[in-house]
Amino acid sequence: MKCPFCNYNGSKVIDSRPVNDQTMIRRRRECERCKKRFTTYERIESIPLMVVKRSGQRESYDRNKIYSGILKACEKRPISVEKIEEMVDQIEKKLYQLDDKEVSSVYIGEQVMEALKTVDEVAYVRFASVYRRFKDAGAFIEELNKLIKE
Repeated sequence: MKCPFCNYNGSKVIDSRPVNDQTMIRRRRECERCKKRFTTYERIESIPLMVVKRSGQRESYDRNKIYSGILKACEKRPISVEKIEEMVDQIEKKLYQLDDKEVSSVYIGEQVMEALKTVDEVAYVRFASVYRRFKDAGAFIEELNKLIKE
């Protein structure tokens, strides 16, 4: 495993632990050259999941797109990186449990909004404003009113 600090190709595993319902292994490693420590994750390789975009275009599922969208919505909010990773893990688990190996981007967006709504309402509204393409302040206020009623 290449060290992210000095790019040396040798490292040793210091600790291994199962995470996420034992579907992933977290490994703490130490670089043999610079002695800095870093973490790697090992996952089971699964059947590729395809995302059907609003335009009908298909692309491979990319966990990082969900992660970066949630991260942007949670910017400057009191939400830990661990909580964001937990939300992404839960959404990803739902996606892979679907019978179909094609999932619409709309479904993914709705799952992200549901996860954000339970964690932070401001992050939820931020994500919803981009995802639902609010055209004006009226659409924004309408979404806030829905949130308040819930």
